[in-house]
Amino acid sequence: MVQSFAVIDREIGAHSFSPAEYAVVRRVIHSTADFEFKDLVRFSPGAIAGAIAALKQQTPIVTDVSMVKHGISTVVGQTFQNPVISAIEQANVALPGKTRTETGILKCLEHYPEAIYAIGNAPTALLALCQQVSATCQPALVIGAPVGFIAVEESKVALATTSIPQIRVEGRKGGSAVAAAIVNALLVLAWQEP
Repeated sequence: MVQSFAVIDREIGAHSFSPAEYAVVRRVIHSTADFEFKDLVRFSPGAIAGAIAALKQQTPIVTDVSMVKHGISTVVGQTFQNPVISAIEQANVALPGKTRTETGILKCLEHYPEAIYAIGNAPTALLALCQQVSATCQPALVIGAPVGFIAVEESKVALATTSIPQIRVEGRKGGSAVAAAIVNALLVLAWQEP
């Protein structure tokens, strides 16, 4: 990893990321070998600081799918022991007209309204989350990184128009590995912070 990070540091070129933002972007590039993420990752003001504070308080982390959960479980276990919940595992059956992941996210929002949400696969889950945000449902952070062609960009636009603290990947790119990389970078930043 150290050698890979050194390669990224040499090849990334000029950027305007803060050190913490760069730590997140660098880990995404490391997970994907795709420097295009340098131009796709967006941070809302205070998103990283708020996420670090929430992680230190052992705020639950809700993922859309099991793949994201498995991608962060080792780092969580080495740091703050935050509970990690996969939304799809909370829904054995989808509600009428909804996907299982969307159904699971709605259940999780009821039980964990202030959790960190990491969406790396299901745009329907991200759209459902954006529609549910209210004074009583304010996630500590939403990572919006679903991947694909259908409703992906629309879900990210919906997230961008909310006031939720967020780290978002623009366009069609994203995925479970990207969402997990963002969470893992935040966990490492939180662990290293005095």
